[in-house]
Amino acid sequence: MKKPLITSLSNPLIKQARNLRQKKARRESGLFLVEGIHHVGEAVEAGWDVDAVFYAPDLLTSSFAHDLISRLNITPQPVTPQVMESLADKENPQGILAIVREKQIRLNELMQIKRAVALVSPQDPGNVGTILRTMDAVGADTLFLLDGGVELYHPSVVRSSMGTLFWKPVVQTSFAEFVRWARDRKYQLIGTSAHGDVEYHTLVPQSPWVVVLGNEQKGLSAEQTKACDVTVSIPMQGRVSSLNLSVAAGVLLYQFNQ
Repeated sequence: MKKPLITSLSNPLIKQARNLRQKKARRESGLFLVEGIHHVGEAVEAGWDVDAVFYAPDLLTSSFAHDLISRLNITPQPVTPQVMESLADKENPQGILAIVREKQIRLNELMQIKRAVALVSPQDPGNVGTILRTMDAVGADTLFLLDGGVELYHPSVVRSSMGTLFWKPVVQTSFAEFVRWARDRKYQLIGTSAHGDVEYHTLVPQSPWVVVLGNEQKGLSAEQTKACDVTVSIPMQGRVSSLNLSVAAGVLLYQFNQ
C-alpha cells in the first residue's frame, strides 16, 4: 500500500533521517544515508539491509528510478521536493535517498584475496571513497582501514565510492592485527615511502599482495615501514614532494595489476 506524502520538515521520520548527517547518530544507530539513484540502486542490488527509502515523485523522472522504486522489498515513503532538499547533502537532489544498515566485516570472515589496499589512519573521506572506486576498476579485492581515521560511512565516502562501497569488503582493524593476519597467510606487504627501497615501476609483486599507504599528513611510521616486506617510491620530477593519497593508490594499483 502506498504511504501518504510527507510534506512537513518536522515530521519525526524526516528528523530521524536528517540526524544521520551527524556522526554521533550514525554511530549510535548503526545506520547511514545513501543518496542518489545510482548509489541507492547499488545498495539494493548488492543486498544490503535497507531500512527506509524516501523519494520525491516530482523529482524522479528516469525510467531506471521508477523501476528501482518498483523493485524495493519495502514500501518507499513519498515526500515533497522541499522535504527531499532538507534531507539531501547536495543542491538539486535526484529525488531518492535511503537509510541503510552498516556492515562490520572481521578479518577472520575474509575469503582468499589476491590484491588489496590497506590505509593507515586516512583523514580525507573523499580519498577513501575514490580508492574504493579505483580498486573496483582494477579488480582489487579488499580494503583495510587501520588504526582509525576516516569514518567508513561518512557521506563523502559513500558518494565518492560511486557505489563500490557496497561491493568491496572493507575491514576496520588495528595495524598490529592486520600484520599478524597477513603474515599468517603469506601476503606480501608493499609499503609506500618517499625513500622506498625501489621505484614503484621496477617492482614485480608476489601474489597475494597488499599495498600499504600511510595517512595524508604523516605517511607510514618507521615501525609500520619496517613491518612491510618492501617499500616503493613514486618519483617526483616537479616541485611537489608527494601525490594525493588516492592518486598514489591509483598509480600503484594499475602498475601492480599488469
